[in-house]
Amino acid sequence: MARETTLVLVKPDGIERRLAGEIIARFERRGLELRGARLVKVTKPMAREHYADHTGKPFFKDLVDFITSGPVLALAVSGESAISVVRTMMGATNPLDSAPGTIRGDFALELSENIV
Repeated sequence: MARETTLVLVKPDGIERRLAGEIIARFERRGLELRGARLVKVTKPMAREHYADHTGKPFFKDLVDFITSGPVLALAVSGESAISVVRTMMGATNPLDSAPGTIRGDFALELSENIV
């Protein structure tokens, strides 16, 4: 297995609901290492670039508006197979499809505001 580093964004709803500490703790309990963290205000141009794959989709504007609505905690998380481990821990994009025990399954309230 390869040691990897991946980006995790705790989105504005996660910050507003004060879930960042619990999210970081979950990664650490799973054996992942927090390599860096920065609280950022995502600008509209940054958001459009980050979500470029979704340009032209019906939800694109709402996605950009949401990610720019408040602070975002950008985390660099590393460990063995960190990318797949983090994806599994986050759960499905739609919280209704996320298993209990995943971050989205436990904390997300709706598809457009899904914590990470």
